Amino acid sequence: MFKKLVSLVSVVLLCLCLNIQAQAKTYYWKLVTTWPTGIPWHETVLHFVKVVDELSQGQLKIKVYPAGAIVPAFQVFDAVRNGVVEMGHDWPGYWKGKNQAFVAFGSVPFGLNNVEYTIWLMDGGGMKLARELYGKYGLVPLMGGNSGQEMGFFTKKPITEVSQLKGMKVRTVGWAADILKDMGVSVTPLPGGEIYLAFERGVLDSAEFSTPFITYPMGFQDIAKNVMVPGWHQTAVQLMFEVNKKAYDELPDHLKKVLEIASRETQLWDIARSEFNNAKAIEKYKKDGVKFNKLSDKSLNELRKVTKKYLDKLRKENPFLDKVLASQEQFIKEYAQWKDLRSGVSAYPYEEYIKGKHYE
Repeated sequence: MFKKLVSLVSVVLLCLCLNIQAQAKTYYWKLVTTWPTGIPWHETVLHFVKVVDELSQGQLKIKVYPAGAIVPAFQVFDAVRNGVVEMGHDWPGYWKGKNQAFVAFGSVPFGLNNVEYTIWLMDGGGMKLARELYGKYGLVPLMGGNSGQEMGFFTKKPITEVSQLKGMKVRTVGWAADILKDMGVSVTPLPGGEIYLAFERGVLDSAEFSTPFITYPMGFQDIAKNVMVPGWHQTAVQLMFEVNKKAYDELPDHLKKVLEIASRETQLWDIARSEFNNAKAIEKYKKDGVKFNKLSDKSLNELRKVTKKYLDKLRKENPFLDKVLASQEQFIKEYAQWKDLRSGVSAYPYEEYIKGKHYE
């Protein structure tokens, strides 16, 4: 009996020692992104890495590699999936060729805005669905920031009707690319780092990339002085981290929690930074002589109808996509009631409010 007790104590002590060793071990990870260093989303990744380092007290060290440093931008997903690196950061819509459902976690035309995406992901079942999708590819997803509604398409001439885009060569990505193709527009889905040169050389007639803040440093305003708004094609820019599941499973539980907390903090930090700087960027654009031309209601309705027809077709072909969009639509339906009730009180300057500008 005594020998059995000693043996049991030895096993317990061994387990404790192994646990202590796991707690003390320092993990060194690589993180690749789809962004060059000049794009502010690179700073979003650096912010996340800093928070992870602080929360883990240096136990989880992550080194960031921009697009092209280890793999090209559009090979990030496979690099993480295949274990070349432990983590990646990107816009999920880039991976629609693997599964159309990825796009729904990046942006849906006429869909959720940045705050609504965050609510849906954190409290509306969105992250549970994301884990189900990414899990099919041996990955674990984490929220990676949301920069808000995209500003629209740069054009050399004012455009207020979507029909004016026909025959033009336009840069966009995701579902918006297919929707515009269905409307007779020629679309080229170039990565961010290649857009300016193509636009400058006339390979493109129109280009969009992201929000005002993210896009301004790219210099499109030097080529074209008009922007077609609003950004119907991406009402939010939800970004995601993906973690190689094998690497994730090797972490002790407290470091897994660190990654989750850091991702949530980064999500909120990116929203605040982006919206503040989006407003500043609009001021810069106007000083540079850029004019913003709103699409007519007729064009927006036409785009909305084509979008629904396009998504209905995709949903019939992809049951999981249908599941994700159904979840978003249910949230939109429920949340719309509150949006409607709270409307009429919006933070516009006093003079504008008194003149009738009540609604966002």
